[in-house]
Amino acid sequence: MIVITADQVDSRHSADLVSQTAVQLGNTFGEGLALPVDRNAGDEIQALVVDADAAVGIVLDLTRTGSWSVGLGVGSVEQPLGTSTREARGPAFIAARAAVESAKKSPHRFACRSERPVNIGDAADLEALMLLLLSIRERRTKQGWQVYDLLAQGRTQREAAGHLGITPQAVSDRMSVGQVRIDLEAHVPLGRLLSRLDSTDESPKGRA
Repeated sequence: MIVITADQVDSRHSADLVSQTAVQLGNTFGEGLALPVDRNAGDEIQALVVDADAAVGIVLDLTRTGSWSVGLGVGSVEQPLGTSTREARGPAFIAARAAVESAKKSPHRFACRSERPVNIGDAADLEALMLLLLSIRERRTKQGWQVYDLLAQGRTQREAAGHLGITPQAVSDRMSVGQVRIDLEAHVPLGRLLSRLDSTDESPKGRA
């Protein structure tokens, strides 16, 4: 399974974002979660994710705000599951803990770790590609994000132009500067990579 542990950045000097973020992630990615997103260790959130595409989406949503260090762990989880993510245990949670500690030292605040040593290379590959995407997103302007959000909802460039009150050429220019198309097209391949890592990282240990 996939575990995401996110630690709020500078939580001592900012408002507590855990509760509202947990609700937002649950509303957006609920179908891909094994259990509801939970508070952990005060200013952390944890998600136990069964869908790789949902996991990619959660990572991208959390890192976009700049308010979270995000660790993604892949591995087995003890069965049967309890009623809350906070009660769950297993190597995937240990991997996520190692990942979030590493993410705190990363410029883009993301890291990925695998339970099994044999998959360390694949986890590192996924981390590198995700960091490349995050570096692109970090440089995007507010205007670029406006176009991104509309296209991510499934709107066409012409529809986005009408919604924003600008020309289709202006939308195209914003897409080019913000590398919006590259971003959107990267989500599915990242999901496939994570899905393969998750499937190879499963082990009999901890299964029912």
